[in-house]
Order: sequence, then structure tokens, then C-alpha cells
Amino acid sequence: MESAWNTYRNFLDNAPPHQVTQDLRNLFVPEDLITELIKRHEAESTVFVTLKEPLGVGRENSVKWYAGPRSDDKNWPAFKAHLSRSLDEEAIEKINDSSDKVVAMLDHPATTRFSSKGLVVGHVQSGKTSNFTAVIAKAADRGYRMFIVLSGIHNALRRQTQARLIRDVVNLNPTLWHQITKLEHDFMPLPNPAALLTARDQHLLLVVKKNAVVLRKLKNWLSSAKAHLQNCPVLLIDDEADQATIATKNINPLIADVIASLPRVCYLGYTATPFANLLADPDGGDFYPRDFILSLPRSKAYQGPETLFGRAPLDGENPETVPGGLDMIREIPENEVGKLRPAKKADAANFAPEITPSLRDAVLWFWLATAARRVRSGKVQHSSMLVHAHSDTRVHDSYGPPLEAFRLSILNEVLDGDTNLSHELRMLWQTETDRVPADLMAEKHVPVEDLIETLPAVIADTKVIMDHYRSTDRLDYESGPATVIAVGGNTLSRGLTLEGLVVSVFVRSSDVYDTLLQMGRWFGYRPGYSDLPRIYMPAQMRRWFAHLATVEAEMRTEIDRLLEEHKTPLELAVRIRCHPKMRVTAPSKQKAAVRAAAAYGGALVESRYFLVAPEAQAVEWLNTNEQAVHALLRSASEQGKYESIDSGKSLWRGVSTDHVVEFVERYNFHAMNTDAPNGLITAYIKKRHNRGGLYSWNVAVVGNRPRDDRDTVTLPDGKKVAPIIRTRTAASRDDDVADIRTLTGPRDEGIDLSIAPDSSVNRTVLKQTRAEQQPERGLVLLYPIDASSAPESSFDAGDDKRRRGRDRAPLAAPGRVVWGAALVFPEPSRGDDVLVEYDYLAADLSKVFPTATDEEPEDLSVLELDQDSTDGAPAS
Repeated sequence: MESAWNTYRNFLDNAPPHQVTQDLRNLFVPEDLITELIKRHEAESTVFVTLKEPLGVGRENSVKWYAGPRSDDKNWPAFKAHLSRSLDEEAIEKINDSSDKVVAMLDHPATTRFSSKGLVVGHVQSGKTSNFTAVIAKAADRGYRMFIVLSGIHNALRRQTQARLIRDVVNLNPTLWHQITKLEHDFMPLPNPAALLTARDQHLLLVVKKNAVVLRKLKNWLSSAKAHLQNCPVLLIDDEADQATIATKNINPLIADVIASLPRVCYLGYTATPFANLLADPDGGDFYPRDFILSLPRSKAYQGPETLFGRAPLDGENPETVPGGLDMIREIPENEVGKLRPAKKADAANFAPEITPSLRDAVLWFWLATAARRVRSGKVQHSSMLVHAHSDTRVHDSYGPPLEAFRLSILNEVLDGDTNLSHELRMLWQTETDRVPADLMAEKHVPVEDLIETLPAVIADTKVIMDHYRSTDRLDYESGPATVIAVGGNTLSRGLTLEGLVVSVFVRSSDVYDTLLQMGRWFGYRPGYSDLPRIYMPAQMRRWFAHLATVEAEMRTEIDRLLEEHKTPLELAVRIRCHPKMRVTAPSKQKAAVRAAAAYGGALVESRYFLVAPEAQAVEWLNTNEQAVHALLRSASEQGKYESIDSGKSLWRGVSTDHVVEFVERYNFHAMNTDAPNGLITAYIKKRHNRGGLYSWNVAVVGNRPRDDRDTVTLPDGKKVAPIIRTRTAASRDDDVADIRTLTGPRDEGIDLSIAPDSSVNRTVLKQTRAEQQPERGLVLLYPIDASSAPESSFDAGDDKRRRGRDRAPLAAPGRVVWGAALVFPEPSRGDDVLVEYDYLAADLSKVFPTATDEEPEDLSVLELDQDSTDGAPAS
């Protein structure tokens, strides 16, 4: 063997694995020798794995030891074959590719000692478990021996994870695995750990709750086998890594102790809401991802935050390509919210919910949508509705009687052929399918007559389930197809999957990024019914989720930026955008975070959100903006040099910075414009101006050519311009705040530049041209918008515009004109840009903060209890 190795060593050290395999076979080298040579080649060479999607961060200087599955692997091929029974080839290949990237970032299991920390950022309800199952299978094939999965804080999620790993890994190769935890119970210390740890032909699987009593047992058991752990590479997977792991006085130290007892361990956190992890103390005891971060991909079929709620364009993005949100969000009026949740916690004990009009519509739509699914598929499937109103279990229980009474009432009316109900159901189906047509989502239209026939069976099958730690009648998807209305809180808000979720009623009061996103059980894949999901929530909550969609997209872009710059998370921290009324994570989890500094050089800031109701407030708000615009235009016409661009557009050059500052201080950028807080913009302009930059501004009005006097707006200098059309997103149709997504046109930013009319431009070209032609001169763009602004209504059936048209709604603002504004900042012409404290948080990489010891206030107050037989979500 050694002779063969010496003969081929030089060749192996310089050849990729696929060439090694093929060339050795061409030489008729025995198969077992080929396998041995390749194993040694992978262990000793420095072959780099190409990192495509998902993008990875860190480990730039480590030896990349994993180059993908091999022919002698056992666990991954079995899992892959198992996946092929339910997934198509493309989906399996995505799991294969993304798990390859994760395994490639782990430490080589043959390394004498290692202890690393990484983070995998997934999407809510989007296959994190499938990914880490594939990672377990591949890591086991290459030498990792013990796999510890920390699976949430509730029994239900631990059981669900254990069951999936038994099905997808253990049962596919039962002779290769030993389960230390069982489906029916959490970790219990086994005698003689040495025998388990020294059996090289078996892998060990532990699925453990993040519970103090259980983790203490695990720590002590590992400590008792310390002498035998040196030869046992461990992969510790922390599912829901932002929950309980970060900044808790009981759980955090115990997990750290478990890791400290393992001489060869890679800690791998998985979460879809990594805010707490990214803001953890890099030098403290928290689990900051010091070594690497990976971002998992998602397919186009995934209905995530930006798909459902829309988001703002990121810097450099074409607004036309940014999701505006599907028209699936239904507003619960403020006067109904108090009837669906108690106003304060003290009222929870005596709270009695009502079947409000919104809740009635939601339940009726759930039955119609479930009937449509049965008609489409020809069979009964899991179908769920979620009611998430409060964290207190007494509130959950209070929903049982009215929902069950409503179910029986509607069932009797359907069986009796009640004409009023029949008309209501038909109108509801017609209205909803007009707003989200089946064909636009590539689904099959179902005639309402087919639904009416199926409806009695659907309503009769429906069970109302209160799912919380005290309830005995829990969600059960293992005993056959379930049609359920599930009322719950903490036990349904993280990790646990509601099968076939169609309708969600969400009035839970929370203002924390990660908590809200995890409560969004409606995110995920909806095969065969992608047109049917509906979410009922207050308008403010919808706006918050739209903000979160932008935060999430921007955060993933930040991860990409780190990769492109070849930085580790210890060298460059990921920034997270803040919100004036929301918290990024629990205060105890962001003690080590610092406010990031940023600048506006090269940026385009535009008004996107406009207050349009209630009318009295909206009129005052919009009038203030109009007054600010007119004051700036009067100053521009008095001081600036006028230049006519074309009919409908005017430009004044050389307006003083003082007048622009006065305008920004007066103009209302809505609070949802988180990149445009007035105080931050004025602070930046003043600071840069005081340093000799931004010495003057150009001011432009961008309107349409007037057709007659009836549709014109008169500017302060007497010029007339016709308003432009800017519709709102359909998702904000019923909201007091209209979201127009984008204000500026693709060439507007260059209105004061010399650019050939037929030339192709983008933001990069425009910024470069501005630096050449207008250094240190900013641009203010003002837009008179038709207050009624209705979307185009007729498009060809096959045109993409048809869908975009469906995604828009009338602006419907009071008055005749709404004034929009955009600010274009040139790149600094000399030196670095000035910095102002910005509404972003990031981990502090320069200072050491003491480890946070506060406990999570809601879910974690009972984690000291032994939860082997009882869930631990208390009433709060």
C-alpha cells in the first residue's frame, strides 16, 4: 500500500478528485486501492471546494477537505433515494449542493483538536431540517461519529425532529446508528459510555431539548467519558440557534460546558432569524459565528416575507424586479382587534373572543379553500388554519366554545341550504379569486358549484384544537388527514410545522424582529394551492412584516458582501437595519451590539410611503409636504438658474444647501422610510457641507406634459405641469399608509447630467457620471403625483404586466396632488465619506462586553424544569 501511495503521491497532490478517480481506473488500479488513495488525497491535499449558492463566509485559510459525496458513502445515498420518493430531481440537487457547502466548511474529522462555530441561515418553514439531515448523513460518511441535535425548548419539536431523523437517517442504515435519545423520551444517561464511544462502526445520535435539567445530565455523562472522547469527532447542531442559546443564564453556560467537554467538535447553528446570533458578543460566552456563515437558497415556489408582503428595493436594485407582495393579506380593522385579544395581560383570565366579521371571513375562506384543494386533488389532505391571538393559554382556551358553536351553526345552515349563506360564500369566493386568480399562480380554477358540494364534508371534518403546553388534545398529523383550526401561541410559533396551512389569523402583539418572523407559520411551500393562502392581521402588523422582508433581504446581501471581500465574521460584522417602533431582538440578546455608522455618499433616497387615511390626518400630513415643496421651489426660482428639460420637467441649478436642509426638515418622510429619517439626513448634509462638500444643489420637478388646464399643477413661478401616476401595492390596498414601492424613473437620477438620450444607463453609470460632471452637487427630485392614480386594467393574458397590474391598487389619497421627493447624493470627490450614526446594529468587534445573563421573558422562564413529560410554555 505504501509503495502505491509513494508512486502516485505527486500526481494526487495536483489533481482534482474526479481526475484522480478516472485516471487511476484507466491504469487498472484495484478498486479498494483507489478508494484508499482518494481518502488520503482528500485528507492531505488542499483542494478548494467552489462555493456557489449558498454563499459562505470565513474559513478562507483552512484546508478544504470535503469535495462532495463518494461512491462508497452509505448515509447520503440512502437519504437521497428516500428524498426521491417525494421531491423532484431539482429539489434534491439543491439539498445536495447546499449541504455540500455546509460540510465543506466543517473541520476535517481527522484533525487532532478543533472547536469551531458556524451559522447556517435558512428561511422560515423552508427546509432547514432537510439540509441539516443531509449534513448529518454526509458528515457521518466521512468520519464524524457523534451527532448532538439541540432541538428547541418544547417536547413537540424535539419529538418531531427525532422522528424525522429516525425516518431519514437511522432506519435507512440501522446497523450504522445507535440512538441514545428515543422518540418517547429525551436524553437519559446510559451506563458504560466508553463502549459506545469506542465502537468505531457506529454513529451516535442524540436529539436533546434546550432544557437545563436535560443539558446538565448530558454534560455530566460526557464528562464521565472524557478519556474516550478524543477519538470521537462531534457535530453539534443547534436547531433554532437564536432561541435559548443566546444570553440565557441557565441554558447558555450549559451548552458552552457541553462544547468545552468535547475535544473535537464543530458547533453548527441553524436558524431563519439570526439577529441575536449576529449581535452576540464575539469575545464573550455567547455563540457568535466566529468561523463562518452560510445562507441557504430557496426556490421560486417559496412564499416568504418578500413574496407575501413585498419589500423595498435595496441599493442598486431595479425596483421593477423587486417583489411588491401578493394580494393575500387581509386587514383586521382596529375596532375588531380588541374583540380578538385582551387589551392587557390582566384581562386574559376573563377574556371572551367574538366571531368578528374578519374572523368570520377567515373561517369561511378556510373551508372554501380546503374544499377547493379537495376538488383539485381528488382526495382529503391535511388542511390547517392558525389563530394566533395571545401567548396566554387561557386566551387560547377561550376560543374553543365560540369557534365550535360557529362551526356547528354554519354546518347546519349549509345542510339546510340557507340562501343568505350560499350567497355570502359565493361572493367571498368570487371576490377572493378575482384578487388572486388561480391562473396567475399556475393553479387550476375551481368553479364555486364544485365547492358547495364538498363544503359539508369539510366543515364536518373540522376540529378546533387548542395547542399549548397544558392542553391534552394536541395537533396530530400522524393519524390520517387532518382538517383543523389550531389556536395556540408559543408551541406553534417556532419550528413546528402546521401541515397544509391555508389561513392565518394573527393579532398577537409583538414588536421583536425574530419573534414576529418565527410566528409567521404561513411562510413556506404551498404546492397545489399557492393561490389560496390568506393572512388576516392589523395594518400595522402587515407594514412591520414588509419592513422585515427588507431587513432579511439586506442581511443576506451583507453576508454576500463579506464573502466577496473575503472577510470572516470576526473581521466584518453583518449590519441589521433598525425600525423606529420595533426591536431587533430581545434586549438581553443585543447587549453587545453597537449602532453602526454609515453615510449617504452615492445614495438615492426617495419617499415610498404616504399617509392617505384617516382623511383629516392625511390631509394635514400631505399639506405639510406640499408647503415644504413650494418653499423649496420658491427659493430655487429666486436663487437658481432655470433650465427647461422638456415639457413637464423643470430644473434649477445652484440652489444653496441651506434651502435643501430647510426642505428636509419640513418634509414628511414616513417612519416606514427607514433609510430616510429626516434628522439623520440633515445631520449628514450639514456635516458634509461643513467639511467643504455638498456646496450646492440642483432641484428638479418631474411631471408629465400638460394636456389642458384642468389636469395641471401650477408651480410657484407660474409654470404648469401635469401629475404623474404612482399606484400603491395591492398588499397595502386597505392600509392607511400607501406603499408605492418606487418613486423615481430609471433615468430621473441623471436629469441634471449630460447623457445621450439613446444610451443605456444604470445606477452605477449615473453615479460615475455625476462624479465627473457634478462633483459635490446634490440633486432634489420633486414629483407631483395624481392623488387618485389608478392602475392600468387591461393587459394581454400572457403578459407579465398582467400580474404586475393585479399587484397594484389605486393610490386613493385625499386631495388632487401628492408630492413625492427624492434626494440624490454624489460620491465624495475627495477623501472618505462623512459618517453619521445610522439606524443599523452590528456586533461590536472592537470591545469586550460582559456576557448577558438576562433570561428570555416569554418562552424561557421554566427551562430549569425537567420537561421530559411536559412542555414548558407558561402562560404569560
